[in-house]
Amino acid sequence: MGKITFILGGARSGKSTYALLLAKRHKNVAFIATCKPLDTEMKKRIKMHREIRPKHWETFEEEKDISARLKKIGDKFECIVIDCLTLLASNLLCRKKSPAFIENKIKEMLLVIKKIKAKTIIVSNEVGLGIVPANKLARDFRDIAGRVNQITAQAAQEAYFLISGIPTRIKK
Repeated sequence: MGKITFILGGARSGKSTYALLLAKRHKNVAFIATCKPLDTEMKKRIKMHREIRPKHWETFEEEKDISARLKKIGDKFECIVIDCLTLLASNLLCRKKSPAFIENKIKEMLLVIKKIKAKTIIVSNEVGLGIVPANKLARDFRDIAGRVNQITAQAAQEAYFLISGIPTRIKK
């Protein structure tokens, strides 16, 4: 049964860096990236992120169906990093998927994770600490991100909240 570590924090809080630090304790690591390179700036960010990961890690780009990817890679890895849950939710929301559909995709992903042997580290943004967004799409995103974070936190055995690069354990 796979162990889930959930890493949560605000934008640029050090979530991904901390996830990499935890994953580097393992030799055989898969990195599942959920980001879609939509513009030049994002392509540069993706390139930079690839360059800081160890070269022997295997990277998979999966923007909408993490469960299918996990089923394909199975028990091939000791550790799997999924970065990030909020981008996955955003990708699905932009495809006009309903909140119920998105929640079910996350629940399905968590069930698959629990069946594999690998330790899984899931990164996500905490988007509920700011003001209520002014437009409907932004509010919908905030709501579904908050919901999938709650679902994932419940399923995780361990969770950390990062502030200014400092991890604070919130669940053990």
